[in-house]
This record gives sequence, structure tokens and C-alpha cells, in this order.
Amino acid sequence: MTRSPLTTGWLLLGLPLLLLDFQSNGVLASVAPREVPKNFPSISNDKMKKRLTEESMSQNIRQMEYAVRGKIVIAAEQIRDELSSENHPYDFDHVVFTNIGNPQSVGQKPLTWPRQVMALVDLPDHVGVNHPLASQMFPADAIRRAKEIKAAMACGSSGAYSHSKGVKLLREDVVKFISHRDGGVQADPEDIFLTNGASTGIVMILNALLADSTCGVLIPIPQYPIYSATIDQFGGNKVGYFLDEANGWDLNLQELERALQEARSQGINVNSMVLINPGNPTGGVLKKKTIKEVVKFCVKHKLVLLADEVYQENVYDEKAQFVSVKRVAHELGVLQKDKLELASFHSTSKGVFGECGRRGGYMELVGFDPVVKDHIYKLASSGLCSSLNGQVMTALMCRGPEPGEESYDMHEAEKQSIYQSLKRRSQIVTDGLNRIPGFSCQPAQGAMYSFPAVQLPEAAVEAAKIAGLSPDTLYALSLLERTGICVVPASGFSQKEGRFGFRTTFLPSEAEMERCVELFRSHHEEFCQKYA
Repeated sequence: MTRSPLTTGWLLLGLPLLLLDFQSNGVLASVAPREVPKNFPSISNDKMKKRLTEESMSQNIRQMEYAVRGKIVIAAEQIRDELSSENHPYDFDHVVFTNIGNPQSVGQKPLTWPRQVMALVDLPDHVGVNHPLASQMFPADAIRRAKEIKAAMACGSSGAYSHSKGVKLLREDVVKFISHRDGGVQADPEDIFLTNGASTGIVMILNALLADSTCGVLIPIPQYPIYSATIDQFGGNKVGYFLDEANGWDLNLQELERALQEARSQGINVNSMVLINPGNPTGGVLKKKTIKEVVKFCVKHKLVLLADEVYQENVYDEKAQFVSVKRVAHELGVLQKDKLELASFHSTSKGVFGECGRRGGYMELVGFDPVVKDHIYKLASSGLCSSLNGQVMTALMCRGPEPGEESYDMHEAEKQSIYQSLKRRSQIVTDGLNRIPGFSCQPAQGAMYSFPAVQLPEAAVEAAKIAGLSPDTLYALSLLERTGICVVPASGFSQKEGRFGFRTTFLPSEAEMERCVELFRSHHEEFCQKYA
């Protein structure tokens, strides 16, 4: 009998486990306890006891969840390993990981010029920038930039610690980027923290905000799990405000007021708000008018505003436009009057760079009490510094080759090629999903994701309940087992009661995404028939 991959999960010794057997029409099967082998070494109770157990460990960590790398991904990795066997039970030959915004893991090519500069920065001078044949192997602008960066580093080495905020020259590149992006709005290198991706900055600021268990943070629903997971880790309160799916995932002031007042009536000290624009997982891009309302709302209620803007280059809808929170706040005059505390985040992992493994990013702190900013600097110092490779990549993202330099045309052409392909893929997935009966998917105006709502048969909802799973987790497991596509259940991002769906990236190739759309359709038909 061919076993269902979902029944191959690890069984706890001596404990029965109920799992859905998808090879037997969704009927619950009771899996008998595994027999302990006769030669299995006996372990006394005393020896099995550990000082750190699930009961004695931090319960905040125990309770936190991070769906993007959750149980569906664990199952997908197990299936990927099983595919190496000739006798595997699957109807596909590879797993398509669309669960996470990790462009280069699914085939996006790295940009040439940043990698050339990075190679020269990392190489010892005698085999890199000063090698007699360097000019034959690398363009002159890459050599010049690498020399400039190395001169700013301790002993010219990317292997040495830097200032805890990051190498000052590289922070100055970020400052120039922000000023250019925002129409001349000034920035200060002392307000810039170079971080390991945007994530480290987000964790640092939430660590400072969540002083005790009464503190709360307004987060969008649906939201990106780093916020819910980190708030749980620090023992704070998640205060959700719902985005308007029917209106392109926009938000409105009435909903913000509702969420805030409801939380405060429960004794929660809401001290901050998260704004993700462009949206993750929604793919929505907020209008300037909406951002103005958010800034005024935060000023009115004295909330620290966390602006997650890592997808600012990923805007595909010609009617949409990314506008930074800082620019809007400056135009409203609240920054000049010191009325808003704003933390903004950007990353090399997204955009067209897709350099997730470099762990590059920055956090800008504007309007904060200087003493508080010193304490955040102290927190950054406890980690010594962010990755130097990430720092360099962030600076190269912020300041590429100049017009007229040797690599400018090639660099811009490579970026445009990636961007245009992402734009086409966003359309492939949105249009394809909306053609499936039972699917509803708002256009992906930006970011790297589609977040469809999926109508599930009542019998599937009941089966999931019995199995102790959310209905869209049951659906995602079935999709994985039948097609090899790994998505994230929408419940991992939170959503309105009664809504089901999933988040998928559109990062694999255009041909692969067209194939995936067909598999989404065929699987949904099969799933609905199975649970009719």
C-alpha cells in the first residue's frame, strides 16, 4: 500500500497520532503507536529530565509562530527529500517553494555590478583591486567603488567589525538615497542603522517599545508574521486593524479608531502602529491620501509609527505609486515640529536585488528622544555590528553606478529586465487565480505576493476541525501533496473570520508560474470534489 506522505510525520514514541490520510478520501485514520524496538536502549526517568524543557523554557517563545517557515514548509522539505527516491509516491518531480520572498532561491540571477564590487571588497588587495590584471577582469567603476569602500573600513577589511550603526560612508550612501527618493528631504547618517535585513531593525524597535505585558502594537490584518511573532516573543499585545480587501486592501481611519479604542478599553497601552507599504501579504499599494491619514492618526494619539517599506521598488500597477511615510510626514510639517516618532525600514532582500542571503538593510529613526536613540544604539552595540557584506550590498542598492560610468547601462538593463518579468508574473498569477471558480484575488499592485480568498466546501472545514488544523492549512497540505506547490495558509497572516486562502509568491519563472496556475485550478477542482 502506498502511504500518504502526510502520515509519515514523526510519531512520538508510545503516543497515537491522528492524521488525515489523503490517499483514503480524507477519512481520519488512527495511526497505531510505533512499537519500540527490542534493542532500543532504556533510559531512566532521571536521565531523560532536562533543565530546559518545553514547560520551563520561555513560554513566549513556545507560543510564538512564524508561518512562513511553519508546518507546510517542514512537510515540503520532507517531500523534497523523498523525491530523491525512485519509488516515491508523488506525481511530480520537484517542489515549488512559493512560500517566501526569496528570489534567488527560485532562479533570479544576481545583478552583475554589485557582485563585482562585493568580490573586490572581499578579496585581499593583491588579488583584487591592486592586481595587475584587475582592469581586465573588472570594470573601472567597480574597482573605484571597491577601493572607496575598503578605504572606509577598519584596516580595509570586510572581515573586521564596523561601527555598530554601520560603516559611516555606507550610511551616507543611504542618506543620499533617502534624500533623492523624497525630493530633497534631508536625512542624517546618525539616524541610520545598517541592519541584518529589515528584520533586525524591526526586532530592535519592538524590543524598545514593548516595555511590559500591557503594551500593544497596532498591526495590519493580514500582517507579516515577523510582527506577530516578535510581539509574542516580547510578551506584548497584538492589536489588529483590518485592511479592506474589497477596496484593494486599503485602510480607513474609522477602522484604525475602532481597533485603538477597543484595545485601550481593555487596558492595553497601545504605543505604536505598523504600516506595511507595499503590502505583505496583500500586494496592495497605499494611496498618498491614506498615508496622510495614518500620519495624522499617529500624531493625534501619540503613536510611534513603524513604516515597513521594503517593497518600495516593487510597484507594478501604473496607477499606483510608492510614497514614503517620511516624505508625507515632511509635507505635513509634523517632522519639522517634532510631532512624530518614525522608524522606517528597507532591505536588499526585495526590490530587484533579491539578495536575501546577504542580510542587508537599514532602519532610519526620525523624531525620537536622543536618549532613547542612544539606548537603541546600545542594543545594536550588543550585537557588535551587522554583516559587512550586508552593509556593502545596502550601500550598492542605494547608490549604483552613475550615468556615464562603465557599468551604468548594463546595471540598469539588468534591473529593468527583472522588474518587467516580475510585473508580467504578477499579472499571470492574478489573472490565472481569478479564472478559477471559487477564487477571488485582488490585483498584486506591488510586493511579490498574491493573497487569494478561496471558498472551501463545508465538509473540508469540518474535516480540518477534527484534525486540529485550520481549514486553509488542510488545503495547503493537500495542494503540496498533490502538486508539489508550497504556499503559506492565509491563517498564518491572520484574516477575517470565515475567510480562507493562502499567500503565494510569483517569484519562480514565468513558465513555472503559468504551470502553477494550472495546478492551482486542477487541485481546487479535485479538492472540492473530494469534500463535496
